[in-house]
Amino acid sequence: MDISLADLRKSYERAELDETASDADPRKQFESWLQQALNAQVPEASAMTLATVGEGGRPSTRVVLLKGCDARGLVWYTNYDSRKGHELAAHPFAALQFHWVELERVVRIEGRVQKVDDAESDAYFSSRPLDSRIGAWASPQSQVIPSRATLVANAAKFGARYALNPPRPPHWGGYRLVPDQWEFWQGRKSRLHDRLHYRLDEAGTWVRERLAP
Repeated sequence: MDISLADLRKSYERAELDETASDADPRKQFESWLQQALNAQVPEASAMTLATVGEGGRPSTRVVLLKGCDARGLVWYTNYDSRKGHELAAHPFAALQFHWVELERVVRIEGRVQKVDDAESDAYFSSRPLDSRIGAWASPQSQVIPSRATLVANAAKFGARYALNPPRPPHWGGYRLVPDQWEFWQGRKSRLHDRLHYRLDEAGTWVRERLAP
């Protein structure tokens, strides 16, 4: 490697995050930041890292796409038989992270995870492009396969079977993370970053606190 990783440096100076300028409701604060990321045309602004816990407390991460956010929580869709699906079935808690590099911002969310209802999963599945709907049938996600040719053959098989109207596979649908913690990170100069943490108290009210960077 020609470049020393230890010598890489960046000064974060784009913005600041102050308690008086942030929303008391973390979801509204998140939606504001997400809209700013979309307006700034940040690549894959809806992409988020999903962390789950497996057998023996072993963590794993992957990137998924946010497909819904409201007062109930944050939603993504996937194969229930995947590694993350099995881990969530055994340990229904997860963490999400958005990293908008261009805005020097990170959002972290933690909470309990539950499946969305069938009607909601059906509605989203029907809105997907045809190739994506066939792909949900064709890919035995997280399983070992002999080669890419297996996927191509599966796609051809299910394409022939369902034509233009593939139904939602029973093993595919949505998850919703119901947050009990949020953290908003804004990069600042001299590594004195802004970190605002929100947590639910016993009364169900969001408490906002500043964390040291």
